[in-house]
Formats: sequence, structure tokens, C-alpha cells
Amino acid sequence: MAGGTGTFSPGPGHPVLAALARADRGVGDALELGLLTLGEVDARSALVAAQHLINRATGLVAKLAARAEELQVGRVDGSPSTAVWFANATGVTRGEAHRVLRVGGAFERYARVAAAAAAGAVSLDQADVIVRALDALPDEVDVETVGRAEEVLVDNAARFDALALRKLGKRILDVVAPEVGEAHEARLLAAEERSAMATASLTLRDLGDGKTSIRGILPTLHAEMLGKALDAYAAPGHKNASSDEADRFATGVPSPLRRGEAFVELIEALDARDLPEVGGANATVVVNLDLDALLRDLGVATLDTGGRISAAEARRLACSANLVPAVLGGASEVLDLGRAQRYHSKPQRLAIALRDKTCVTDGCDRPAHQCQVHHWTLWSAGGATNTTDAGLLCGHHHRTVHDSRYETRRTRHPLGHTSVRFVRRP
Repeated sequence: MAGGTGTFSPGPGHPVLAALARADRGVGDALELGLLTLGEVDARSALVAAQHLINRATGLVAKLAARAEELQVGRVDGSPSTAVWFANATGVTRGEAHRVLRVGGAFERYARVAAAAAAGAVSLDQADVIVRALDALPDEVDVETVGRAEEVLVDNAARFDALALRKLGKRILDVVAPEVGEAHEARLLAAEERSAMATASLTLRDLGDGKTSIRGILPTLHAEMLGKALDAYAAPGHKNASSDEADRFATGVPSPLRRGEAFVELIEALDARDLPEVGGANATVVVNLDLDALLRDLGVATLDTGGRISAAEARRLACSANLVPAVLGGASEVLDLGRAQRYHSKPQRLAIALRDKTCVTDGCDRPAHQCQVHHWTLWSAGGATNTTDAGLLCGHHHRTVHDSRYETRRTRHPLGHTSVRFVRRP
């Protein structure tokens, strides 16, 4: 097969080729079968089984790519590298070819990842994320800790997709070696912040018809600030200001069109007296950080948006912005109202948001300010209004948790908070 076209038909050779031919025939047989007779249960099982087969096959591709790299197979036609030869021979992009070779080359270092790929327990995307996370660990981390990190990431591939695994991978030391995890994360965040500021850009192009195209790259912190401000304007009738949580974002996530309108409103609402040229404050951020860490530029700060920044960045913001310190559990804030009040107070909601960051449903990343607080033990069933027996759920999953057709299963997330998944009852 060349250029991604044609039918695979190996000639005589290594037994691996014969095995691949049998697998190819098996897939062909499945494709020739009618699907109209598949019921709901069988359709789910077949789709999962087919994806499992793809995972195993891509694991084999990565392993074969590593062997091809050892043999320098690209020399057969003068290709500059094995990846280029592989891309030309199969029709995959060069970027994808390099990724396959990178993952395959890592199998020798990370036996658990290799075994999981061979078993179909991880996809290529997940394996790539895990390998990158392990390779990014600092040199001073010992082999045993690396092994524990690999084990945790591989085990959680069954729960999390590649995006969620990437988030866990960036903080994996918090799970397996918390004594060094925060310092490592602080260094990574500081490096990311420097890179983000160095590459921040904004391009405005007049289209000549009364419209201007805007393209740009922002540091994540500032993008979250902008996103939260736009959400405030984009909510129908500015319902974000409503004290009734069920009323907020009643129509779901604002559309790109509505966000565009919100951006216009935000620009029009700017007061010249508040701009930096006259010394106005440029941001309001809720930061959860020990005062000692803030003063000494140590550790990591957590934002009420769910983001995390280095203490140095928080200290810089303190020089030019309005900071709202998250003093949770203080004498002036009652975090446990027990049965006295059904709805969580603002301090309680802030505490829960700082802990959960997003909707706690596995696979959902709706940010805290777009979520509602749910009593795990229903208030109507005697549950208390506190922070320990509550969690963030987006509107969709808050409706699901109250849907009798679904069973709610709560587990402990590797990073410490409660996470949930829903299983439809038979």
C-alpha cells in the first residue's frame, strides 16, 4: 500500500506480515456484514470493540515504527528520515508520523505504557500524553517515582481522555511525590508564562466591509480573564448576576456569535479613566495562596476560574490589579451552614470552586463559574449545606444527577476531589 490507498496484500515473509493479513481479512469480513440488525446493546459493544482494535493496532504501528527507525528504512528511497518515508508510504501527515515514532521509541523506557498500548488499553493520543508527561519530569526525580507516575497515568487512561490525562500529567508529582510536585509545577508554570508573554500577539485585519477580523494568542491567565468577562455579558439578560444558580446560563454555553456581541459590549463599556494610561486597575482576580508564598514568590496560586499560576505571577498582578484574597474558613465567613440554609453562600461556593475547578463529571471541563453547586446528600433528604458534601456540576450534568434513569457513581479523583460518572440504568 502506498500513499494511503489500495488493499494490503503482503507477500511471503515474516510471520508478522501473515498475522497482519489475517487481521485485515477479519476487518474486511466485519465491513461486509449488515449493520441494520445491530441492536442498541450490540451497537455499543461493537463500537467499543472496534475502537479497542484500533488502539491495539496503533500500539503495534508505534512498535513497528520504532523497529523501522532502528533499521533506518527511509534509506530505501533516499528519504531524509524514517518519519518522512512512513508519511509518504501511508498518507499520514509528517507530524503524525513523527508522533508515532516518538511514542514507539518511548516503549523501551516505559514498559507499562507499551503493555497498555499492546492491550488496547490506551489510544495513541493517550500514550503520547503519558510519554510527554513522564519525559517532562525533572532529572532529580528517582526511577521509583517515575514508575509510580507511569502507573497512575496508565491506570487512569480508562477514566480520562487524552485532554484530561494531559492535565493530570502536568500535576502528576502532586499525586506521587507531593513534596517535590509543587516546586516542579511552579517552575513549569513560570516557564509557560514567560513563553506565553513572549509569543502573545494580536492581529486586527480590516475586511473592508465594515468588519474586522481578529486573530491572536494570549497567555492562558489573560484568556481566562477575558472569557469570564465575556460570559458575564453573554448570559441572556445578564443572568450571571442572578442569585438563583438555576437561572444562570439557562440556555447553555454562549455561542461564538453571542460572545462576539459580548466582546463588543465589553469594549464599549471601557471607561478611559480605568485604562492603564491613567493608572487604573486592569484586573480583578481571586487568588488562593498563602500570604508567605505571595511575599516570597514561592509555590502555586489557584484562581477562581480554575486556572493555576505561579506565586511570582500573582505577586506581579498585586502591583497593578485588584486582588481578592480567598480567606476561606475565617471568622468572618461561615462555611458550614448545616440545615439552616438550603443554598450555598458565596464563601462556600468560592471554597468549592477553588477545590473542584470544573464540573466534577469525568470528561467534563465546564469551568466553575458556569457550574451549579449540588448537594451529594439531597437537601430534601436531610443533607447539610456545607462544602464537604457538595460539588460542582454543569447545567447538563446537574440535570442528569437528578434523572432517575441514571445511576451516579462517585469516586476519588487522583488530585483529591470527588469525581462522578453516570451509568444509565437497564
